[in-house]
Amino acid sequence: MNDDHFMIQEEPDFQFCPVCGGRLESSKLKENEPTRLVCSDCHFIFYLDPKLVASSVVELDGRIVLLRRGIEPQKGKWVVPGGYVDRGEAVEAAALRETEEECGIRTRIKNLLGIYSYVGRPVVVVVYVTEYLTGNLTARDEALEVKLFRLEEIPWDDLAFPSTEDALKDYCNLRSVRC
Repeated sequence: MNDDHFMIQEEPDFQFCPVCGGRLESSKLKENEPTRLVCSDCHFIFYLDPKLVASSVVELDGRIVLLRRGIEPQKGKWVVPGGYVDRGEAVEAAALRETEEECGIRTRIKNLLGIYSYVGRPVVVVVYVTEYLTGNLTARDEALEVKLFRLEEIPWDDLAFPSTEDALKDYCNLRSVRC
């Protein structure tokens, strides 16, 4: 297991209340919960919620689609298509949208592969298994390259994130393939 799974991420340094502009202070509200940011004037509680990412393991011609990231973090490393879910957007719709934006193809969701989260990380990743419908596979938004891989060809040492590795291992298990 990669040490990145347990790396504690610094929270943003929010200082002012989004409701009244008062000073935010760190406060322990309940015994079994983390400290929260609370406004010293209006007592608004500013919850630092996780960010949600939707991704797809795209099946195409007996292979899967991987993208080489064109942006930081992990620029140049391989990932499955995916990105942040917009507020009010269905998670499934975000997975399909991100796949089309990043590699130019339309897909259909077959099933949920898994949900991945890690201690100290603010991102929760939802991964679906999808199948190709239409379009030309091409590197688009935020990708340097897009490529089809057989499961035995996955570049395990060059994957971008722990969630990518864990999702691909789960996919291999789902297909009863030793990866």
